[in-house]
Amino acid sequence: MNKDYIHEFQNKLLDWYDENRRILPWREEPSAYKVWISEIMLQQTRVDTVIPYFLKFMEDIPSIFTLANISEDKLLKLWEGLGYYSRAKNLKKAAQVLLEEYNGQMPSDKKDLQSLPGIGPYTSGAIASIAFGQKEPAMDGNVLRIVSRITVNTGDIKNRKVKADIEQIVIDVLPENRVGDFNQALMDLGATICIPNGAPKCSICPLSGFCEGHNKGIAETLPVKTAKKKRNIEKKTIFVLNYGDQFALKRRPNKGLLSKLWEYPNVDGFATEKDVRLLMKSWGFLTGSLLELNNSKHLFSHIEWHMKAYYIKVEAVQRDNDFVWASKKEIKEKYSIPTAFKEYTKWVQHLEEHQGQAI
Repeated sequence: MNKDYIHEFQNKLLDWYDENRRILPWREEPSAYKVWISEIMLQQTRVDTVIPYFLKFMEDIPSIFTLANISEDKLLKLWEGLGYYSRAKNLKKAAQVLLEEYNGQMPSDKKDLQSLPGIGPYTSGAIASIAFGQKEPAMDGNVLRIVSRITVNTGDIKNRKVKADIEQIVIDVLPENRVGDFNQALMDLGATICIPNGAPKCSICPLSGFCEGHNKGIAETLPVKTAKKKRNIEKKTIFVLNYGDQFALKRRPNKGLLSKLWEYPNVDGFATEKDVRLLMKSWGFLTGSLLELNNSKHLFSHIEWHMKAYYIKVEAVQRDNDFVWASKKEIKEKYSIPTAFKEYTKWVQHLEEHQGQAI
């Protein structure tokens, strides 16, 4: 690519960004901390979902110092509903490293950033370029898609060499100034114009004149990406146990899926009403009414939970168990319960509307 081509490419993209950029809370008066938190939240999550979480996070955890010292339970409660909870746990770990090794400041060097828990090549590039003006690419799915279409790269974008080739092209066209704006312009272009699902909006794209995929009429077929493996299905039976004005919760294991979060008691497989009553007896519960609730399904990256559930009125607890009993208010404000159980959390919060249904 010659200098005139690169210069025109940069100007077209930045001019478009100046006119069309998305107004987002982390972009207004940006700081390294804001960029970091927003980029972690935006992993696997839509912008419109992230905005209220980001604003609440900044209100409750306004600094690296606050983040390093917050209780994990409170942090996970703030994260409730965003999913991929390891992101939140890594934020706290990274904040503690920043206090211990960087005097509570975000480093500007990409390699230093990548040494922090939860920060990989993309996030480090985003922070370095947006917050510090470093000439670094921020290679996310938007950028891979855009460059694949512009250059008609038919390689699998999950292939390491293909990614490296595309990254080098981006490095070659990065401007000396406004590199953060340039990277964000590519993000916005991919989110609003050169979209992943459906036909790209080539007629209003500022880079259509540079795009070989558009010129050849094959932009929509790119990029090439290996199909995801089919998810395994796991069947579960969930129990909404109601004792007085409280509900049973248990903490998930310290490692693995949804580690350290709270859940409603459950067992693997689909249990019948007879199975449930025997199980409750074995747990030491004297039970009264029982109601089968709506089935629910939740998708993780590699598995699907297919759930059936029962609401059970507990009349007496005859021996100790490892459950915690929480009020509706505590479930809403204190205990972090994953989105996987949202159908049943919603049911608990509106229990009065369901009175009289149980058998």
